[in-house]
Amino acid sequence: MQKVKQKNDKATLLSQLKADIKAKNICADLAENATNLVMGVGNPNAEVMFIGEAPGKNEDLQGEPFVGAAGKFLDEMLALVGMERKDVYISNIVKYRPPNNRDPLPDEKKAFWPYLLQEINIIRPKIIATLGRHSMEYFLPEMKISTVHGQPKRIRLGNDRVVILPLFHPAAALYNGAMRETLISDFETVPEIIELINNENK
Repeated sequence: MQKVKQKNDKATLLSQLKADIKAKNICADLAENATNLVMGVGNPNAEVMFIGEAPGKNEDLQGEPFVGAAGKFLDEMLALVGMERKDVYISNIVKYRPPNNRDPLPDEKKAFWPYLLQEINIIRPKIIATLGRHSMEYFLPEMKISTVHGQPKRIRLGNDRVVILPLFHPAAALYNGAMRETLISDFETVPEIIELINNENK
């Protein structure tokens, strides 16, 4: 019974976060040209939270992160490790689509960063898997994704310690066979990392 209540509480907090972003008109220029504010989706009690960069065209239209080709690849990788979308939580740093799918600007990422931290604090995942360098650099500044991908790093985030798993962005791996294999290989360590964390907490 307690779990259901907690889930509902988290859903309320996430709805409030969405309302706050709209009320404060965060990144007004992006909002003006976007169809939807794209918030995170999935299990609010997830052990794993995936964080990408910003919504693309499909995400903007559907109002949900990772629903295009990169999202289908993410679903494939989840299936490989015996998971589904309903088991994890998926979000982006920037919640509105940048025009023409350009990279999010530093100011845009900075504007959304406090809201992403609130989102993480609501979900309280054991692992944050960053998808691409834009989301990685906020958690692991000074590090290069080409050298640290697939290597879990424990950091302090607010009052909590959390494991960051830097991964290449699924979009980058769609048309690059070698990167695709690397991403799958890195992804397959997720259940192992969860098990190690759970054993530590026993």
